[in-house]
Amino acid sequence: MADARVIPILPCASIDEITDFHTALGFEVTYRQTRPNPYVALRRGSVELHYNGIAGFRAEDSYGSCLVAVPDTEPLFEAFAAGLRTKYGRLPLAGFPRITRPRRRKNYGGLSGFSLIDPSGNWIRVVRAEPDVPQDAGSDASAEPESAPATTSRLAAAHANAVVTADSRGDVAQAAKSLSGAVDRPDPTATPADRVEALAFLAELHLRLDDPAQAHARLDELDRLTLSPTDRENAATALAQAAEIRDLTGVATDTDASPAK
Repeated sequence: MADARVIPILPCASIDEITDFHTALGFEVTYRQTRPNPYVALRRGSVELHYNGIAGFRAEDSYGSCLVAVPDTEPLFEAFAAGLRTKYGRLPLAGFPRITRPRRRKNYGGLSGFSLIDPSGNWIRVVRAEPDVPQDAGSDASAEPESAPATTSRLAAAHANAVVTADSRGDVAQAAKSLSGAVDRPDPTATPADRVEALAFLAELHLRLDDPAQAHARLDELDRLTLSPTDRENAATALAQAAEIRDLTGVATDTDASPAK
C-alpha cells in the first residue's frame, strides 16, 4: 500500500485553541467545521494532524499520541521552538503546551527525538527516521546505529535512562529522582561533558516539576565545574540549554563561571 496515508485524529477541548497553537508553529488549516461536530485539519509540509473537539475535554486526561518520522529532528525542533518563543515569549517546558528538546533515545536505537505536547495534552513524538530501525519510540530497540554515542560511564548511562523515563514515558518525577542519585554518587569514569549534560538535564527536570530552587542548585553545581576549552566544546549544546534554563528561572547566567585551569 505504497500510496496509503495515515493521518491521526486527536482529541481536543477547542479546535480554535488548537488552530491558534499550530498555526504559530507553521501549520495551515486545510479543513474546518463546527457542525455537527467540531473538527479541524492542519498541515505543515507532509505532516498532517486532524483534531475533533470534545466539550469538557481535559489535557490531563489525554492519551492521544502519534509518531512523526523525519530525516533530521533538529530543523523541525528549531522551527517549532521559534514559533513557541514568539507566541509565549519563552520555550514552554512544563504544563500544557510544552516541548522537550531533541535528545538521543536509547529506546530508539540511539537516534534523536523530541516531543511536542499540545494544549490538549496530545504527544506529537518527532523521531529521526532511519532504515532498519524500529519505528516505535516506546519500544526497547536493541539495535544501535553507528551514529549512536557510546555510553562509557555510569553517569552517562543514568542520563540516557532518565531521557527515556522523562521524554518518552512522561515520568518526570522518577527521572529526576534516579538522575539525582546518579549525579550525587561519585563516578570516576564520568567525563566533564557527562557531568555538564547530566546536570543541565536534571535542572530542566526540576524546572518541569516546578521546583526552581532545585533547578538553581543544580545549575550552580554546573557553574562550579572546572571545564577546559575542549570540555566546553564537547558540552556546548548542554551549556547553551543550561543558560536558557537560567533565563527561564529568572536567574542571571554566568557564562564565565568555570574557567579552565
